[in-house]
Amino acid sequence: MRISLALLALCAAVHAEEERIVLAAGCFWSIELAYQRVPGVTKTAVGYAGGHIPNPTYHTVSSGTTGHAEAVEVVFDPTIVSLRRIVDLFWQLHDPTTRNRQGGDVGTQYRSAIWYSSDEQRKTIEASRGALSVADRVVTEIASAKDEGFVWKAAEDYHQRYLEKDGQDSSTSSLAPIQCYGKRGPIKKMDKPGIREILKGEL
Repeated sequence: MRISLALLALCAAVHAEEERIVLAAGCFWSIELAYQRVPGVTKTAVGYAGGHIPNPTYHTVSSGTTGHAEAVEVVFDPTIVSLRRIVDLFWQLHDPTTRNRQGGDVGTQYRSAIWYSSDEQRKTIEASRGALSVADRVVTEIASAKDEGFVWKAAEDYHQRYLEKDGQDSSTSSLAPIQCYGKRGPIKKMDKPGIREILKGEL
């Protein structure tokens, strides 16, 4: 019985150390797959964030009328991967200087946005943004996930880990390219130096 209690206490301690952030950077399938590969990320989920109705669906969000963005919830262990690295990767996975658009995907549901969970997270996000060469052109929305009225809802089951289920590599540290819409659509190259050092856990 003592061992069981000790294990429960250890699990609770580990869980308490985890942090959460919600990121929007265009179509959520490829962004989720990228974060599945990051050492220290313990959970990902795709969903809808930042809108003005409580129960969004893919159909309603796709209309562009609900105010939600396609987003990814990233839960991570900061003793393995820092928030700074999580956010530095975010900038490299999309174009944060285009408003309501990523490539051929156009609409408020494809906007660039970050919802943070603490003031410390906000400071880290702002520092990461400030280090960008295009910092003066970044249009990314940065807001608190704890604001009254903030909506986060996980997407339908078939969207979760969609590209992994479609056969793309989700293994930790993989640098395999990501094809955004499965067997079709644009390809994200993941072997760039800045991405490599994050996925490989290099300093």
